[in-house]
Amino acid sequence: MLSRLRTGLAKTAALTVLTTAAISAFSFAAHAGATLDAIKSRGVIKVGVGTSPGFFAPDSNGKWQGLFIDFGRALAITVFNDPNKVEFTSSSPQQRLPALQAGEFDVLLSGVTETITRSFKLGFDFGPVIFYDGQGLLVKKSLGITKGADLDGATIGVQSGTTGELNIADFFRKTGKSYTPVVFEDSKEFLAALESGRVDALTQDSSDLASRRTQAAHPDDYVLLPDRLSKEPLAPAIRGGDHDWLQIVNWTVYATIQAEELGITSKNIDDFLTSKDPSIQRFLGVDPSLGQAIGLDPKFAYNIIKTVGNYGEIFDRNVGKGTPLNFDRGLNQIWEKGGLLYSPPFR
Repeated sequence: MLSRLRTGLAKTAALTVLTTAAISAFSFAAHAGATLDAIKSRGVIKVGVGTSPGFFAPDSNGKWQGLFIDFGRALAITVFNDPNKVEFTSSSPQQRLPALQAGEFDVLLSGVTETITRSFKLGFDFGPVIFYDGQGLLVKKSLGITKGADLDGATIGVQSGTTGELNIADFFRKTGKSYTPVVFEDSKEFLAALESGRVDALTQDSSDLASRRTQAAHPDDYVLLPDRLSKEPLAPAIRGGDHDWLQIVNWTVYATIQAEELGITSKNIDDFLTSKDPSIQRFLGVDPSLGQAIGLDPKFAYNIIKTVGNYGEIFDRNVGKGTPLNFDRGLNQIWEKGGLLYSPPFR
């Protein structure tokens, strides 16, 4: 009796699992989401980006390169298994969020800071943080300044439409110092204002300032002060309410982080295809059940890593040591090595 009962319960549990998986797969296929439907119909993903070498900029052949660009190509691999089915368009800080809301982009990979106002009031959804940044200050070395508090009475350039305007005001209010803001809408005038002496300092995300410093006529004449005025978690932004598109963005980013956690790179990934570790089999699609259950190509993570590499490879190639930006991993290191990057389980 007990044996028959256990057998019946086991069959019921198995049926429940299969039914749940079937419903999940069917739900994703039947309600793929407006953004994904439009992308598949169009045959290309539209991505809004900025203009900072190392993060997003055309090379000498006009091909976009950079850390955020690689994540755009990773998205195209997840959806189309083709890194070229993505269209990058540069957009200013003032234009990017309205353009996303108007449907000009499917996703912003332009160094947008996730904030509570942008989530609640403006209704955008954000994917995982791609780059942990903080607002910095760029000054001329000749001023002999070593910290932000030394800028009492200074004229400081800031870009409109960014969180930087409020952060610099908070910084001087907190320190009891004074400053005169000069707000720029045209990003081309931003660095020129510092070089010409129109402003004493520039403030913006430190990654952006480091990139702009490389574009100066004499980069060694400028120094990025050690102060970080704010937290700037830079994440993919999409229009709110499209759950399936958000999940694709999420798990595309997580795939690069998970690969680094597992020690899988673009160079050694094929060696892992024969791994007996079930978590690696699921992650790489050797066991196709996970990909089939969520409605994606079971090998989407394999295809991403094989083509653009894991997070560490993407970071090192674009902004890490040996590049003109020469960034330490810092907070952008995986959690096991003291950073903040962490992927939920692929199961």
